[in-house]
Amino acid sequence: MMNLTLPAAVINGFSSFNVDHSLLILVVIGFVCNILLLFAGFMLSRKRDNDTKVFYMINSPGYNIGCFTLPYVQSFLGPVGIVATCLFDAGNSIICTGGSYVAASNAIGTSTGLKSTFQRLFSSIPFDVYVLLLLAALFGYHLPSQVTILTTMVGNANPFIAMLIIGMMLEINIDRSQLRSVYKVLVLRYAAGALFSALFYFCTPLPLEIRQVLAVTVFAPVSSLAPVFTARASKFGSVSSFTGSISVFISIIIITTLLTLMHVG
Repeated sequence: MMNLTLPAAVINGFSSFNVDHSLLILVVIGFVCNILLLFAGFMLSRKRDNDTKVFYMINSPGYNIGCFTLPYVQSFLGPVGIVATCLFDAGNSIICTGGSYVAASNAIGTSTGLKSTFQRLFSSIPFDVYVLLLLAALFGYHLPSQVTILTTMVGNANPFIAMLIIGMMLEINIDRSQLRSVYKVLVLRYAAGALFSALFYFCTPLPLEIRQVLAVTVFAPVSSLAPVFTARASKFGSVSSFTGSISVFISIIIITTLLTLMHVG
């Protein structure tokens, strides 16, 4: 998934992606939301053991946009919503495709300096692909259709593989202290989501369609990459998978309710 289907899905997502420069603030918003959650996760776990600290720092930030939120947006909020979601996801992806993993590695002392930090960050193929394609889109370049036809076939398998990995790592047999960590991370994510959603919807001068996208997107579930990075840096891979599964059910309820209340669709 990390080296093939996810990069292909990212390439496919950018194949018809045209940047509206007036909406580039959404990239910053996506990044800042993640940074705030990453910092909050660090503060909540700063006195805990390294495995717990990694779990908090990787699972508190990061939104599952491509496999979860984007289908909602495509169905209910139209082309403008899709562009806005992709821009938010560009900022989000800096953290969930490697940024939170690098930050967690630094927090537990397994990084050996700035060089190691950049090596870890740019060793994430999805991160590299996202950065390159975003830069290309900013300058108006797109991959040829022959390439995107191939990546479409490969990328379409990504949601299935992501869910398969989560299912394979899912382990219900976790102890009480781990359940408390799951509870705290979910409370943090959805409390922050409620605050962000209200702020973006009621207090920003953006167009209504953009405000609706932001109000919905901040309730996306835990990134499908979180279990992979958590398992790479700690023993909490199965706990992360469990957290992601629970967050999917919560997000379905919240986002469906929000779309109904906003009379979207």
